[in-house]
Amino acid sequence: MAWSHGGNAFGEVEYAAGDPGGFLRLPRHGLWTVRRQTTTGPGGLVDKGTKGKRARQMPIIDELRPMVAAKLDRIAEDDGRLFVGPRGGRISTAVLRDATHWDEVVSSLGFEYLRRHTGLTWMADAGVPVHVLRKIAGHGSLMTTQRYLHPDRQSIRAAGEALSSHLTGLRSPKGPQRGIA
Repeated sequence: MAWSHGGNAFGEVEYAAGDPGGFLRLPRHGLWTVRRQTTTGPGGLVDKGTKGKRARQMPIIDELRPMVAAKLDRIAEDDGRLFVGPRGGRISTAVLRDATHWDEVVSSLGFEYLRRHTGLTWMADAGVPVHVLRKIAGHGSLMTTQRYLHPDRQSIRAAGEALSSHLTGLRSPKGPQRGIA
């Protein structure tokens, strides 16, 4: 669940440490650079560039930094994978999802959407502007990013309350007044 905050794909989580120039600077900068991902392909799992075909930086929240720092100390030097499969090497999306109990966690929180959607939605709910979310997600278009955002009932209710409060502040106690021409 901890990795969902960044809106990254499962295959990108596994390869997070593969960028010594970005991720290993984590304790000082709190960012890691996503350049690679592991995904299914003909004949099994393959490593390739990110879906958007460009590197992007993602935040690592303070609560995760100690865990990531400890994991970095134990990373296999040969391929720099932050997470490995049961027999070492690449880990599949399905194994990572099962190991994190992702589906159960998300449904227990009342969400119905995927991990990448959850992270981006949480950041949007925290007030991160959509143009920043677009960069984090590696999307070329704001429209693509917006498809990943799913406001919950509380957010929709809060929007109505905010509008009501705004309109109440604009009203005169005497009702609408004619403007002076």
